[in-house]
Amino acid sequence: MATKATAVSGAVGIAVPHCEKGIGAVITSPESKHLIAGVRVAPLTLWPDDRGHFLEVQRFGQGLAAAFPAASTQVSAAVNYPGTIKAFHFHRHQTDCWTPVAGMLQVALVDLREGSATFGARNTFYVGALRPWQILIPPGVGHGYKVLGAEPALLVYLTDRLYDPSDEGRIAYDDAHIHYDWETQHK
Repeated sequence: MATKATAVSGAVGIAVPHCEKGIGAVITSPESKHLIAGVRVAPLTLWPDDRGHFLEVQRFGQGLAAAFPAASTQVSAAVNYPGTIKAFHFHRHQTDCWTPVAGMLQVALVDLREGSATFGARNTFYVGALRPWQILIPPGVGHGYKVLGAEPALLVYLTDRLYDPSDEGRIAYDDAHIHYDWETQHK
């Protein structure tokens, strides 16, 4: 797979892979053998009753974000409207832990790390209210999502570092090299 280097600095060398059009491996199990190296997934438990439901997002020192330092962990939330695409975004240092808590998202990941065993691999996850999963995204893995359905989506995410604009990288959602297919997959 040929590469087009976009930036090399900090802890992770970043390159944009040349991919065939598609969505990569659709991840339907947290233990999938197709997960990009370093990406981890954990199902979360919903506790429904006649008043609604409860979802525990994170206990500090436990779960996927157990190693996140208390002094620099940031918790943020993004509300997005149906059809919105936010992609692609990457960090050279920061690890993200995503928990979609309302609505449904099509999450797209692509390994941008030069020298990674899974460089160029793409993963697609369908997560949210109907599949409450948490996704740990390491530095150098490009990430983005599309809001599915007719309802807004709410994404709660933890980062292991406070916001640092110098660690923010962007690649267009329709990048010709990543070639991710955001269209509905009529199967």
